[in-house]
Amino acid sequence: MKASITELPRLNSATQSPIFDAFSTFIRMSEVKCIVSMKRSSIYKLMQRTNSGFLQPVKLSSSNASGAHVACVLSEVQIWARSRIQARDRVAA
Repeated sequence: MKASITELPRLNSATQSPIFDAFSTFIRMSEVKCIVSMKRSSIYKLMQRTNSGFLQPVKLSSSNASGAHVACVLSEVQIWARSRIQARDRVAA
């Protein structure tokens, strides 16, 4: 069964620590799309713009072919989303 990233992480009963670490957890593009509420094409456009501050994908294989498997780091997606919220709050203030 595939776990949703919106679920709270379960604790490991032996260590009482989360099962995953957001700084080393890879998520697929479908999950990135859900978090940032953007289409795949918009996400890839932001990734190509160096001044956008958007996250960069992690290659999951050594293949250079288009369509090679990539993922994003969960914490980087969360940090970017928080930065957009903060930018909104600065404008509103």
